[in-house]
Amino acid sequence: MRAGYYSDKYFVRSRDVLVADRQRPNVTLQVFGKRHAFLGGIDEAIAILKLCSIEWGDLEVKALYDGDEIEPWEPVLTVEGPYDAFAHLETLYLGVLARRTKVGTNTRRVVEAASPKEVMFFPARHDHWLVQTGDGYAAHIAGAIGVSTDAQASWWGSEGTGTVPHALIAAYGGDTVKASLKFAEHMDEAVGLITLVDFDNDSVQTSLAVAKALGDRLYGVRLDTSEMLVDKSVVAQMGHFKPTGVCPQLVWNVREALDHHGFPKVKIVVSGGFTVEKIQEFELLGVPVDAYGVGSSLFQGRFDFTADVVKHEGRPAAKVGRAYRDNPRLERVT
Repeated sequence: MRAGYYSDKYFVRSRDVLVADRQRPNVTLQVFGKRHAFLGGIDEAIAILKLCSIEWGDLEVKALYDGDEIEPWEPVLTVEGPYDAFAHLETLYLGVLARRTKVGTNTRRVVEAASPKEVMFFPARHDHWLVQTGDGYAAHIAGAIGVSTDAQASWWGSEGTGTVPHALIAAYGGDTVKASLKFAEHMDEAVGLITLVDFDNDSVQTSLAVAKALGDRLYGVRLDTSEMLVDKSVVAQMGHFKPTGVCPQLVWNVREALDHHGFPKVKIVVSGGFTVEKIQEFELLGVPVDAYGVGSSLFQGRFDFTADVVKHEGRPAAKVGRAYRDNPRLERVT
């Protein structure tokens, strides 16, 4: 990073020109986004400036905080100092802010839609593994209560969470009860046992079978029915609602069955195509969901940031339309 390996080449060459010409212009650079969002990546951006600028002591940096709600065009970060000291880092901190703000904003919106119910952050499989650590932290700041990998949880000293997956059930010949019992046998009791119950597309009966076999060891069941299928318990009720996938009626069927057979403490987690809009629909209808598992929708959209040099030696020097904007919310970084 310090050498410019990850930076757009024109920034590296700009620094090289200034160094070769022995020019150290003092500039003020401001960073802003163009959409309403919840800020993410600021701690990473500051770390990049601290560790990879030519001399951190030459810079005066002001910033907002991770998790802050921001408005379009609001400066979130300013850097003042010799431009050659940090010219090569713009690509890096802008990319970090864009990525983490996207994940954090999408997660915050899901968390708000589900509140006070829990949201589990499950999108790791939808992107490159290298983004997991920062994405997990952005989701944590946004309010997600669980992430799916240890890497995602590493920045706040936690670990990944999860359920008994379809693959383990298949590895035990498609026997959900056996797979769940084996999980309970070999995993620490501190690990909450949540079992996927849609393997046979009969979530009600599978939920009851698992609950009867595991008793108090079962924390919850997870419904993940494909959008291409109608669960067996829903077939007879079709006609006045969209029956495919994890629909409200399926959740009601499972909850009613569990309660009727003496398992009111078993939680219901739902996953599979959940977005802000789908969660809002479920909450409006009062569907008895205890937690939402959300994946690929958390990586949707764009939350780009722009950086401009707006002052040169203390005087206005911005391109037209990008003048310096004071933001009293910014705080000095030490």
